[in-house]
Amino acid sequence: MAQTQLDAILASINNVILGKQHPIKLALTCLLARGHLLIEDLPGVGKTTLAHTIASTLGLTFQRIQFTSDMLPADIIGVSVFERDSGRFSFHPGPIFTQLILADEVNRASPRTQSALLEAMEEQQVTVEGTTHSLSSPFFVIATQNPANQIGTFPLPESQLDRFLMRIELGYPDAKAERALLLGQDRRQLLRDLQAVVSVEDLLTLQEQVTEIHVSNALVDYVQRILSHTRDSGHYHSGLSPRAGLGLLRAGQAWAMLEGRDHVLPEDIQAVLPSIVSHRLQRREEDSPEDWVDQLIHQVAIP
Repeated sequence: MAQTQLDAILASINNVILGKQHPIKLALTCLLARGHLLIEDLPGVGKTTLAHTIASTLGLTFQRIQFTSDMLPADIIGVSVFERDSGRFSFHPGPIFTQLILADEVNRASPRTQSALLEAMEEQQVTVEGTTHSLSSPFFVIATQNPANQIGTFPLPESQLDRFLMRIELGYPDAKAERALLLGQDRRQLLRDLQAVVSVEDLLTLQEQVTEIHVSNALVDYVQRILSHTRDSGHYHSGLSPRAGLGLLRAGQAWAMLEGRDHVLPEDIQAVLPSIVSHRLQRREEDSPEDWVDQLIHQVAIP
């Protein structure tokens, strides 16, 4: 039953976002693992459309926040307003109170505003005027950012980057997919017609089933070897944290479930590793090769 639902989800998303099967599978892996997703790419390659498509396919409530340099934290989490009639403050929730939130061009906002996402992403709650407000369940943040060399961007701090389980790129479509996109139905119309293929309750069940995917002791040894290598090899400014290790293991479970298996293989860890480490590790060498993540995979032996 779970595999049928997962196949239907992937088919629905791939029908709108053409030629991006691998990034879409990674995005769904991130959601199933209860993580948050960062998409870094040029404008116009489908980042916003992907977020909207995922929300519609999964039947999730959706809000989009366009980040700008003059945005304030209250524009995201909400604000307490004094009600003269009642003589007390009343909280007016912001757009973050939804199940899937698209933080569009998050690196165009100031660091202060970026940090407003921190508690929400980690704790699934926000605190305003000393009062804690719980967020929806599930709660999934998809943030997009433009390349750092573009004008008017503020690089995300390491503490913010670490809140994202995965970072992916979409890139340009291949010639076949681009031709189908140019000649096919308008994507906005497809989105309007898109129907949910699973319910929110189904999604929560699938997320719970991810935790039941078997992880052997040998597989845990492999993950620990990867973590130790990043810390002890001297190639990186700082190694992967225990939180990154937990995320790597959970993402491996989600990928294995998408592959139709009830146990995690080293190949599952290798499949999700690039999207988990690329925004967490910084190479010490200035002339680092473009395939340094592939080198990391080859440098760590499989038990």
